[in-house]
Amino acid sequence: MILAPLAWSAFAQVPLTGDINFYGLRKLTPEKVLETLDLKPGAPLPPSRGDMEEKLELMPGVAAARVEAVCCEGKTATVFIGIEERGAPHFGTRPEPAGTATLPEAIMATYREYVGAVERAAQYGNSSEDLSAGESHMAYPAARKIQEEFTSLAVENLAILRDVLRNGPEPEERAVAAAVIGYAPKKDQIVKDLQFAMQDAEPAVRANAVRSMMAIAVLAQKRPELNLKIEPTWMVEMLNSIVLGDRQQAALALVTLTEPGASGATTTLDLIRERALPALVDMARWKTLRYALPAFLLVGRTAGISDTDLQAQWQKGDRDTAINEATKPAPKSRTGK
Repeated sequence: MILAPLAWSAFAQVPLTGDINFYGLRKLTPEKVLETLDLKPGAPLPPSRGDMEEKLELMPGVAAARVEAVCCEGKTATVFIGIEERGAPHFGTRPEPAGTATLPEAIMATYREYVGAVERAAQYGNSSEDLSAGESHMAYPAARKIQEEFTSLAVENLAILRDVLRNGPEPEERAVAAAVIGYAPKKDQIVKDLQFAMQDAEPAVRANAVRSMMAIAVLAQKRPELNLKIEPTWMVEMLNSIVLGDRQQAALALVTLTEPGASGATTTLDLIRERALPALVDMARWKTLRYALPAFLLVGRTAGISDTDLQAQWQKGDRDTAINEATKPAPKSRTGK
């Protein structure tokens, strides 16, 4: 599925500002950010995302800023404001490839047809998908039929897909390659390709790579005899990204990788705790609940809280218990006693 904030220019009418969610604030406060932007819930969404980001990047201590809006709850858009303060964790990516690799037009045309089918599925309220085979199989028949074509395209063009991921100059083609390669039947042969794509300069490539990898993670749990090994490092690092989609997709994938009983779950949670816990806490506190839930589950799991207890806390509107448990200082060791 394709889930991403809309481009600012895509709004047919200027929506009102709804929930405002923040991430990356350490020394800065939400109040200071909103004052700088002259932004508040209920007011019309400012016309220029670029102007907003420029204002934020002029604030002392700000290395980078990102503002994204997701349309729409009635007449309102949900706003996400991301700040990377100087000295904070930074998610780095590779430079744009300088090669000449290209995808066959047949793959591009099929993928564009698929995007249209996914959009129709969303309009009809039929966007559910099954990942148990290690790839997305959508319930919507038109989309599912095209996905079945991806398998043969991946088999016939595996070398080309790999080449485009590494040497393709067009971001759109690399994004398509990251999605289609996920349908290659031998999943163990494409894990390294997807890990590579997670470090791409283009957010859409990273998003598709993570989605493809998440499906493989589901298969790995269902069929441990396949011995599929998924390295969580880049997904954990993406939680520190300034790009909203990186954080969203990484959190969803990491929920799968840390399911109770999953192979490597403990190691992954240790890495999250070490590298990205503050970023997850930001996300777990978001006002917009459907975006906050995956991060809340991960925060709670790093604290050793059972999913049953986390679900009960969530239903009561209690996020503080899990967050406080996950972020409490480690006990001091008693040396010399």
